[in-house]
Amino acid sequence: MSLKSFLRLNAHLQMLPILESGEETLVGGQAVMEGVMMRAPHSYCVAVRKPDGEIVTEQSPLPRVSEKYPIFKLPIFRGVGTLGHAMWLGVRALRFSVNVGLEEINKTMAEKGEKPVELSPWMMGMNLAFSLLFFLFMYKFLPLLLATKIGDAIPAVHSRLAVNLMDGVIRMFLFLAFLLVVSRMKDMRRVWEYHGAEHKVVFNFESGKPVTVENAQKFVTFHPRCGTSFLIVLMLLAIPIYAFLPFDSFVLKFLARIALLPLIVGVSYELIRFASKHQQGLLATLVTPGLWLQRITTKPPADEQAAVAIHALEHAMDLEKSQGGELVIA
Repeated sequence: MSLKSFLRLNAHLQMLPILESGEETLVGGQAVMEGVMMRAPHSYCVAVRKPDGEIVTEQSPLPRVSEKYPIFKLPIFRGVGTLGHAMWLGVRALRFSVNVGLEEINKTMAEKGEKPVELSPWMMGMNLAFSLLFFLFMYKFLPLLLATKIGDAIPAVHSRLAVNLMDGVIRMFLFLAFLLVVSRMKDMRRVWEYHGAEHKVVFNFESGKPVTVENAQKFVTFHPRCGTSFLIVLMLLAIPIYAFLPFDSFVLKFLARIALLPLIVGVSYELIRFASKHQQGLLATLVTPGLWLQRITTKPPADEQAAVAIHALEHAMDLEKSQGGELVIA
């Protein structure tokens, strides 16, 4: 894998929490390279359009993590379980889409007598490890380091509270800056369009109207259960939690930020879950920043892209029905 391909794949991995649904739903999905993954309560399907127009799929039953491990039915824990399961499935769907995209490259290489390329599990594992280290550096280590340096240089903001608050502001700035940089990538814009297609089709399904390209295109691309809203809530919630950590040591502050991440994920999930069920009131405003940010992370899709999302949804629902289970949310 070339350095350029490695960095592009890691950009996609960093975007996984944004591209995924923020909670367990009747149907939800995720954009991948030239396609969409759709999931029902107990099944999923990834549909990818090849350069020749053919749509290829990968589908499989998908037990809920809360059904396999009852602890993930409990508040706070269910958020951690849902996000972990969504990330695992997202990586699996992304790998499938990458390998579909490599097929055309492999044909050319085969004609030249060269060995075909495939994104193997160990290569994906290496990319995941790098992505995790990048996340910890970009959103845990670097903001804290910059805030600490500013606090040391400016006595007026040297207090523990001031440094921790600056850390949160810097983290948000770095996230938005990284998002804008990634959005300039040509293939990422295609992913944003498929992300918009996924949202339109989910809206279409939830409306009760027949799921068609024509009906789906009538809906907006901004969905309150998008992972973008989840991630924004997570970052906002981290600011007051980190602000009152009783540590002055840089190392202890850094380790505490890592240790508290599962708790913040769990609480953020509960807030988003509550806000999505109560569309009025103060907590409902939690999803508003995420909806604003979806002006970057979603783009209006072409009819062909909406058709791919519908293809994925239909196959996921067919597999769900074939298993004989009730089509309900636990």
